Amino acid sequence: MRTEDLLAAIATGLWRWDSVAGAVSYDAEAARLVGLPAEAVTLPEAAARACFHPADWLEIQSIVALAAAEGTLAEARMRIVDEKGKVLRTVRTRSRPVDRTDGQDGQLLLGTLQEVPEPLPGTTAGGTPVTGDWRRNREAFLLDAGRALAEAMSTAEVLRVAAGLSMPGFSPDGLAVFGVKGDRISLIGHHGHRIDTEHPAADMPAATDHPAAEVVRTGRAVYLPSPDEYRGRFPAAWRRMRPLKRRSWAFLPLIVAGRTIGAWMAGFAHPVAFSPDERSVLTTIARMLAQALSRAALQETERELSDGLQRSMLPAAKPDIPGLTVAARYVPTGGGLQVGGDWYDVIALPSGRTALVIGDVQGHDVRAAGIMGQLRIAVRAYASEGHHPDAVLARASRFLSGLTDPGGDGGHDPRFATCLYMEVDPVAGTLDIARAGHPDPAVRLADGTMMIRPTAGGLPLGVDPEGDYPTTRVVLEPGETLLMCTDGLIETGGHDLETGWDRIRSIFEHPATATDGPHDLEALAEALVQAVHGPPSHHTTGPLADRREDDIALLLIRRDAEVCLVGPGSAPVRRTAVTLAQAEPERIAGARRQLRDMLHDWADPDQVESAVLLLSEMVTNVLVHTDGDALLVAEVSGRRGSRRLRLDVADGSDELPHRRRPGELASSGRGLMLMEMLADAWGVDPRGDGKCIWYELHERAPEQPAPE
Repeated sequence: MRTEDLLAAIATGLWRWDSVAGAVSYDAEAARLVGLPAEAVTLPEAAARACFHPADWLEIQSIVALAAAEGTLAEARMRIVDEKGKVLRTVRTRSRPVDRTDGQDGQLLLGTLQEVPEPLPGTTAGGTPVTGDWRRNREAFLLDAGRALAEAMSTAEVLRVAAGLSMPGFSPDGLAVFGVKGDRISLIGHHGHRIDTEHPAADMPAATDHPAAEVVRTGRAVYLPSPDEYRGRFPAAWRRMRPLKRRSWAFLPLIVAGRTIGAWMAGFAHPVAFSPDERSVLTTIARMLAQALSRAALQETERELSDGLQRSMLPAAKPDIPGLTVAARYVPTGGGLQVGGDWYDVIALPSGRTALVIGDVQGHDVRAAGIMGQLRIAVRAYASEGHHPDAVLARASRFLSGLTDPGGDGGHDPRFATCLYMEVDPVAGTLDIARAGHPDPAVRLADGTMMIRPTAGGLPLGVDPEGDYPTTRVVLEPGETLLMCTDGLIETGGHDLETGWDRIRSIFEHPATATDGPHDLEALAEALVQAVHGPPSHHTTGPLADRREDDIALLLIRRDAEVCLVGPGSAPVRRTAVTLAQAEPERIAGARRQLRDMLHDWADPDQVESAVLLLSEMVTNVLVHTDGDALLVAEVSGRRGSRRLRLDVADGSDELPHRRRPGELASSGRGLMLMEMLADAWGVDPRGDGKCIWYELHERAPEQPAPE
């Protein structure tokens, strides 16, 4: 029996297309299917094209070209039309390129034609069928749908993606997603016709006579291709569904790890036969939707957990300190739960003062967050007992060193933490600071200049249980703002300490507003965070480009300006004080750096160098020729261009300096000579048990000569 006779017996025709000859050949059955007499015939391409709908012919060309290039099977549906353009029937064609035997270049395709008896997906009776390569379109659609659902991070995003899915040939008119909680089924989200929250389908028992409830109970899909079938199978639910005027419905289970977590309803405004291909697409979408919803629910639970944990670790209310304005920020950036080891706290002390504390526990995981919570409680307890800053940190260090975590191999997981503890007296403006391996605080003076305040410090908490933490007293003048922060604010974005402080300085010295109210301080706190996480930070990375992100905690405190001290037209005063101990001569370098920061906008750079040189001479003289510590106070007053620098160095010795005549090879004895040469004025004042040596420099332009 010939192949043509066998195919004709199953109503399948053969065709052949030769691109070189430009001809299409049909056998008798294929000729009948395309509307020609039932006999074998060869037609030019133009005559063959006239038998098909123009849109289908254009589409089949691209499908065949792709199949020829890939050497795969081309499959499409095409409409057969008569001379007047009326659709006679729809046929399915399958073709495959074959090798030519005549040695010519060009395509030679062999294919079959078969009438499609059932309505096409997404078509109405008598409507225009959907054409094209159904399988190829389906695979492309599923690939795009899977990618979009995988990127959705919340339940709302998953539902939005599902609502926007355009299925090949039978896009739903509306959808609804039902979730299971106990023995009840509730509506999670919907798209299309509005469903009121009081609608019976929005919350119903699992035993309800409803398609979604049956899907949840049985775990099997329910397909309702017509209103009659819906009415016959679910009469109670049909009475509520009838006003929506849909024609077909598909209810599919949402299954994750063998457990049904809900149901998905896709409603169609046109009849859908739910062929095997269509059911396959719907089933695949339901599986991907279930996975996306499960993943989104887990992420939302984790976010809720981390948000609750974060809120529990922050002060319950915004601190209210008379005479001070406070602003704070906490931005967790590390760890899957978005929690880390950074924290800040504001503690009311028994003395009536207030303690401010900021710290950073080593690590970016749940254990770091847990240790941070314990350490925060311990610091608060020690502070509430009335201990001084040094004692609070010493006790906290012993507490942290005793926290160990047994590992699976019997080992331990010790952690350390950095901390900055500050006791504030808002009346006097004094800040008693103890530091444990934490970055120094920074102060913005009343005129906007930022200075880093060097403070004495010890090792991080938990490293040495017997370590000491000396206290440094700093005076916060009216109108000045102090910044306490963790290293995440400084180093995130690839910065080191130097470049990180430069980034902070650019924001700290140039706030967005010029007011002195609490909103100004809140805006400054937000600007500091945005300098790290805002768009500009992605274009201004530091020299350490591979440095990882870090959590951020910051506290800003500003001493309210006293109007009586600053009258109209007066200029703000810059002032700093540093204590230099005999046992810490290395702090002279920090004092020089502070003086340079104070004079960063001084007109004459040579005068700045002179001021730094005189400071070194005066402080070194005290540390070498006396047995006590030196107290350095520097003050800049006046308006820019005509300012005055006064620097005092006090000590406990009553021995006055005297002029000496050093030889050429002498290594000392030139201090007073330099004072006379470089200072505009200088002197020595007795003070109780000691003395104070001072000098003044008057600002001048670089081209101005020094006064005689």
